[in-house]
Amino acid sequence: MKSYSTLFLRIVIVLMGIPIIGILIFMLPVILKDASESSYKMAYILYSILALMYLTAVPYFYALYQGLHLLSYIDTNKAFSELSVNSLRKIKISASIISLIYLAGMPLFFILGEVDDAPGVVLIGIIFIFAPGVIAVFASVLQRILQEALFYNAKK
Repeated sequence: MKSYSTLFLRIVIVLMGIPIIGILIFMLPVILKDASESSYKMAYILYSILALMYLTAVPYFYALYQGLHLLSYIDTNKAFSELSVNSLRKIKISASIISLIYLAGMPLFFILGEVDDAPGVVLIGIIFIFAPGVIAVFASVLQRILQEALFYNAKK
């Protein structure tokens, strides 16, 4: 029988996905509409940044999906298995992809900050780079610890 010791974490993962879906479906199209009514220079920059946001939604939801898989492995007493290591590796890769996409799009944040005369936009772009980067490093550390635990357990 399946244990529900990770129910709270499952709820948190679902709650992490719901606002992003809401933003992607409701908020970003409104911003696109407003951008189309503004100057051409500003519209192209905003379109590009919003395209980055839509593009990063794919690895974000894939990482959430892998998080749910990881919790199911914990519930079925497979936490210390190669399956968990693979899930952590996929989460690490997804977070790294998100960071790299925003890093590649960082010049757009600089241009937006220059055109709109809002230097805080650059700070937001930096947060979009470093937040997934921290998650990637944390997943990498957990993956390494789990691999060493599996290796140590196999030696016994």
